[in-house]
Amino acid sequence: MTLADLPLFNPERPKEDWLVAKVGKTNLYRTKNNDEIVLSNGLIARTFRLAPNAATVGLDNLMTQEQMVRAVKPEVRLKLKDREELSVGGLTGQPNLAFLKPEWLDKMSAHPQALKFKAWTVGPITERFAWKRIRRTAPNVKWPPPGKHLTLSFEGAGLSVDVHYELYDGIPLLSKWFTLTNHNPNPIQIERFTSEVLGLVEAESVVDSNPSWKLPYITAVSDYAFGGMATSNANRTVNWVPDKAYATQVNYELGTPVDLEIRPPIGPDQIIEPGGRFESFRAFLLIHDSTERERQGLAVRKMYRTIAPWVTENPIMLHLTSTDPKVVMPAIDQAAECGFEMIVISFWSGLDMEDEKPENLAKFKQFRDAAKAKGVELGGYSLLASRSINAETNVVNPKPAFGNSPCLESQWGHDYFRKLTNFFESTGIDLLEHDGSYPGDTCASTTHVGHRGLEDSQWNQYRRITEFYQWCRARGIFLNVPDNYFLMGSNKTGMGYRESNWSLPREQQHIHARQNLFDGTWEKTPSMGWMMTPLVEYQGGGPAATIEPLREHLDDYQLHLLNNLGYGAQSCYRGPRIYDAPETKAMVQRWVNWFKQHRDILESDVVHIRRADGRRLDGVVHVNPSLKTPAMAVIYNPTAEPMEETLRIPLYYSGLRNSCTVAVGDSSGRNDKPTKHTLNGPHLDLKVKVPGKGMTWLTFGK
Repeated sequence: MTLADLPLFNPERPKEDWLVAKVGKTNLYRTKNNDEIVLSNGLIARTFRLAPNAATVGLDNLMTQEQMVRAVKPEVRLKLKDREELSVGGLTGQPNLAFLKPEWLDKMSAHPQALKFKAWTVGPITERFAWKRIRRTAPNVKWPPPGKHLTLSFEGAGLSVDVHYELYDGIPLLSKWFTLTNHNPNPIQIERFTSEVLGLVEAESVVDSNPSWKLPYITAVSDYAFGGMATSNANRTVNWVPDKAYATQVNYELGTPVDLEIRPPIGPDQIIEPGGRFESFRAFLLIHDSTERERQGLAVRKMYRTIAPWVTENPIMLHLTSTDPKVVMPAIDQAAECGFEMIVISFWSGLDMEDEKPENLAKFKQFRDAAKAKGVELGGYSLLASRSINAETNVVNPKPAFGNSPCLESQWGHDYFRKLTNFFESTGIDLLEHDGSYPGDTCASTTHVGHRGLEDSQWNQYRRITEFYQWCRARGIFLNVPDNYFLMGSNKTGMGYRESNWSLPREQQHIHARQNLFDGTWEKTPSMGWMMTPLVEYQGGGPAATIEPLREHLDDYQLHLLNNLGYGAQSCYRGPRIYDAPETKAMVQRWVNWFKQHRDILESDVVHIRRADGRRLDGVVHVNPSLKTPAMAVIYNPTAEPMEETLRIPLYYSGLRNSCTVAVGDSSGRNDKPTKHTLNGPHLDLKVKVPGKGMTWLTFGK
């Protein structure tokens, strides 16, 4: 394909909302300038000038009709050992870095030391790694996501560098990474790199020093993320930095954070042999069309469903606290009877995946086979970081994230992953709950088998754990990981809670639970975060904090189910059993069946109505315009008496317009027939009555 074969780019503002309708087909275009190509999906567009060198000269937010690029930068920066920093692409000679006039581009030149553009290719997106689908996922989830993959190829200094860009259909999201091949006769050492450099328009202009700058409306992440359950605190590569060459900016100290640079915090310090190849991590840029928190959150959640669709797997789980066959076998029977889909043999249960004795492997294979025969998946827990092995093995680091941590590139670390692989292959178990996953600790040891020293330690350790996670993903092994490893294959992390709160009295736990669920679903889909339900004592609290004996606390047990299932989230129901009496069994079955009846909409996006405060009604509405039931609200009453309020239910993202039907049910057994209502713009003002310490649900239709 040549430039002349491409259609002419004729940008227009999208006619429909991408968060409600299917819009945004990706294609590669040409412009009226013979040296430009545009990668666009109708929502955003990235424009490249190809001569005298290739460079990004435009990043258009077509949804708001704004140009986001103000200055031309290199596509990649490389620092090789014993060499000056190299630029890949880019142009120089822009007279004013506050804005970029098209006529300036014809007068700009290539930097003489930069790698030069040679060719471009375009094709479909291919999967980053394999995803074996063996359990239920959200409707219409695709892997790999549809879109286009553009490659710009550069050469120079004995290197060839391919810079890759992916733009996805239906979402203002693009990714970028590079691959490098060494054509030199000797090895080279990549000390540092910056894989994305964008000179962007500032979000605000302040003359004086500013302790808290507003940033451009972009969510930037990478798949090199660790050390936090949230997108923000696991984000180790994204840097918003000043551009000191931007002399006309308003800030007197030239300190406005206007350049987006994406790079590893240390290293990678990788040696590439002659003919060898290096691949960077992938950066992802999500362009927002609004400053509204809910809309930005919906966009982030759609991003994860698009580029990490395994996060939509959401099995109902029992966290089993024993490995005694007299406990495990009845628990498998109870799970099958009550509709639970997975058993996690939890921490403090006696499970040791590092034990390679034949009798240990045979024991857990027997458990897994028994569970499989009943249609239940079975997995277990392993602790990695946050423990000390010995001085030879632990990271040489004055402040490890968890106080102690083994180095994954020590011999112990290599043996650990071999043992886990053997455990999964020998037993066939279906899940790994991987506690203390690698938090990003660096290691200054020079004797560990898998790294040379400090500078390559983080890159190598991260590669070690993520290759294992991708091995799991390719085999359908479910991954509960208390860290942000979604883009490398994990299914869930914590929704966000303080563990000690589960030792509070039961009544207080319910308020905290709904606060945690409300707060966690700003960024996560319901299926991305797990919760906790202490059927037995957890970190103290005694009888006042626990559900056991279950039949004596049916109301609290039921409310835990309503809290979690109503939000579409799964909890760690932690204990030795699911029920202890016929009435307990019947209650659990009722609410599991209710969840499965409404599962598609309950696992869909959350729009927030009111956070729990222990005083008034609280709740959310689930929305999905592609479903027959495009919206379902769940409203909770924290008080002991029935409560009635007129609530404003936001229905815009359900796709419902002008009018809708509403059917009402609640935890007391009420189930009303649908009634017709007129919408107040994007909302429905509706009087809602909720039983004391209960829940009312409302399903909406056309």
